[in-house]
Amino acid sequence: MANIKSAKKRIKVAAIRTERNKATKSRIKTELKKFQALVEAGDKSAAEAQLKQTISFIDKAETKGVFHKKTAARKVSNLNKAYNKMA
Repeated sequence: MANIKSAKKRIKVAAIRTERNKATKSRIKTELKKFQALVEAGDKSAAEAQLKQTISFIDKAETKGVFHKKTAARKVSNLNKAYNKMA
């Protein structure tokens, strides 16, 4: 355990950020699963609404530093590709 006050604070802040990042990633995974289920079901209008919501979550995660810029772009690209394949 750290003895210096600033090091103790860094440990606390890192733990808080880790929990926040885990929650964000978990939420995005849930949204991705919901979108995939709608794509497989073929419900285009519901999939479009879910697509917008999922992309919004991914963009927020990128802004907060949870995802790298290119990781977020790749995820959004794959979502759009899946949506556009729907007939």
